[in-house]
Amino acid sequence: MRTGFSPAAGDALATWLDHLRALDGAADHTLTAYRADVAEFFGFLSSHRGESMGSARLASIDQSDMRAFMAHERGRGLGARSLARRLSAVKGFVRWLADRDGFDATHVLAARAPKYPRSLPRPLTEEGARDVIDRAETQTEVPWIAARDAAVLTLLYGCGLRISEALGLTGADLPLGATLRITGKGGRERIVPVLPAAIGAVAEYLRLCPYRMEPGLALFRGARGGPLNPRLIALAMQRARMSLGLPATATPHALRHSFATHLLAAGGDLRAIQELLGHASLATTQIYTAVDSARLMQIYEAAHPRM
Repeated sequence: MRTGFSPAAGDALATWLDHLRALDGAADHTLTAYRADVAEFFGFLSSHRGESMGSARLASIDQSDMRAFMAHERGRGLGARSLARRLSAVKGFVRWLADRDGFDATHVLAARAPKYPRSLPRPLTEEGARDVIDRAETQTEVPWIAARDAAVLTLLYGCGLRISEALGLTGADLPLGATLRITGKGGRERIVPVLPAAIGAVAEYLRLCPYRMEPGLALFRGARGGPLNPRLIALAMQRARMSLGLPATATPHALRHSFATHLLAAGGDLRAIQELLGHASLATTQIYTAVDSARLMQIYEAAHPRM
């Protein structure tokens, strides 16, 4: 990876990433991606201008530099979505640095990201979601592991949890009651209702699990007793969808999409769904209105009598 920034700029980048980790709760893989994006930007500028780029030189960047950077990245085969993400990381860092050091970063911040079609979530049908959970419960010969997989998938669909949130539960969350306090992205806390089916699925897993539950230990365990690897849930979901003939989009995260889409279709309030999912912005939740509209159009196309 090219690192065409000065030592001072490198230190500033490290400080910014620490800031995102401490104050925004950014995940490690997100921080790694941001560092790579900013390093590519500085690497390009260093080559393009023939000089090492420090924070003091960022004030001299103009529109032609930004256009050249974006053209270079597209020429390397970077897609519009990836380029938009890279530009967002660059803007975030430069905005923070400009505020700290007091320089004008207008030309960087004014650069427009390429437009790209946003893919809609691909939820399962209500029947498909139930079938996946039922199949996961029967596709392993070890009863407690079968119950474990079914319990995790039930929480994803029944509570709209992310896989990391479900696997982040510990013995301190037991016994499950009518609600769960979940800490999601960015350290945001939310309260989610727990359906009786989810309470029952977790209770059955606990009844069969050979490992002792303690407040500081993971609720869901691997075969040797350690915290459950999310990859194992992805594999369980993969086996279930293949045996049921479901598409490759039927992933663990699709159960969270299904939770939101089915709530909306049943008349759920968009603000309430935003709170249940833990989205920071309503705009993120609004994508489910497009999913529901698309489903309505499919029904219309299939059922409307042709004139």
